[in-house]
Amino acid sequence: MKITVMTADEQILTLDVDRDESVIILLLLHLNPNFTSMELKLVENLKALLEVETQVPLQQQQLLHNGREMRNAEKLSALGVGDGDLVMMVANASSSNSRPGAPANTVGFNPDGSAVNPSAFQQHLRSDSNLMAQLFQSDPELAQAILGNDLNRLQDLLRARNRQRTELKRQQEEEMALLYADPFDVEAQKKIEAAIRQKGIDENWAAALEYNPEAFGRVIMLYVDMEVNGVPLKAFVDSGAQSTIISKSCAERCGLLRLLDTRYKGIAHGVGQSEILGRIHVAPIKIGSIFYPCSFLVLDAPNMEFLFGLDMLRKHQCTIDLKENVLRVGGGEVAVPFLAEKDLPSRFLDEERYSQEASGSGAQATSATKENISTPTGPSAGGGTGNNASQGPDFEAKVTKLVELGFGREQVIQALKFFDGNEEQAAGFLFGG
Repeated sequence: MKITVMTADEQILTLDVDRDESVIILLLLHLNPNFTSMELKLVENLKALLEVETQVPLQQQQLLHNGREMRNAEKLSALGVGDGDLVMMVANASSSNSRPGAPANTVGFNPDGSAVNPSAFQQHLRSDSNLMAQLFQSDPELAQAILGNDLNRLQDLLRARNRQRTELKRQQEEEMALLYADPFDVEAQKKIEAAIRQKGIDENWAAALEYNPEAFGRVIMLYVDMEVNGVPLKAFVDSGAQSTIISKSCAERCGLLRLLDTRYKGIAHGVGQSEILGRIHVAPIKIGSIFYPCSFLVLDAPNMEFLFGLDMLRKHQCTIDLKENVLRVGGGEVAVPFLAEKDLPSRFLDEERYSQEASGSGAQATSATKENISTPTGPSAGGGTGNNASQGPDFEAKVTKLVELGFGREQVIQALKFFDGNEEQAAGFLFGG
């Protein structure tokens, strides 16, 4: 373990400490390469050595660790001096004040860890290129604050680092107390178990930071550029949503609201509820340079414009190619890239809201398709049974509606019979054929 002592005249002394913190080897490469090791259990002994090497009398030394004064009778291990810690050696305030005209201590720390004089502290560190290089390695955020112009941020970081070290020290003290706890104390054993579990979590977190750092970043959902009825849109590609969905406002902007079939209105249940206003049976969408027919459920969902769901992904034989970061359509005849974060409107990047909408839209579309909405005005998605699928006015109404879309009557009847009167499935089959 290594610690660094920075003196008032900007000397940098590096200390090597063994694991049990009983021996410190001071490597004074710039002052005395032949210096040998000595036992330094007490702060007073460290000050005595520093007096020899820096010519600063022991009585005039003040050592600070994490903003706290290191008193002569304290042990280094008890102070929680850790690997890479910085110890500041400044002039003792009492001895300075005893001399008329002595300068005030400008690089000291307050009890909360903040600098007494942040501007002087900042300039003091900036002037030492070696120390700044060490800081950039061990604490780049603090190093950036020292080089910046925001003294409030620097003070906040110094306080935060002090709180972190204080908390770490407290945890270490609790762990030491648990080691000597009564093995038959149930509460103590629970705390030991919790400490072991937390240690495993911390080790797992540290491993993730090293080997899987991208897991801590934000994952951007899959969007592609499309045109719906000639209007360019950024489509959210969601293979977890059963149906393709368009919002009322987006359908109006695309000039499709006039085609809304309100007989398919109802309520979709997902993460919350959304009103299904109806269905647009067919409209052209342009992906890349090719036009494809598409059908939509129209939802009263102002925060979600257009969702390209599994029904159209299947129909147009789409492949989500994450290796090449493209959406392939028509079995590969068209490939359009997924959009980067910079290409998306800021409202699409609201993670909490939009992730709920994305997951909810899949459930909503599923509910809408399976129930096809259980309202008095909507046709039944379940259709009839094989015995009565071809009987009654409802069946004839379905035939008439599908024939109006351009399919032959016999073809429509066969499709309806095949799907037990389920109009949507029959329509999907006819469009797909």
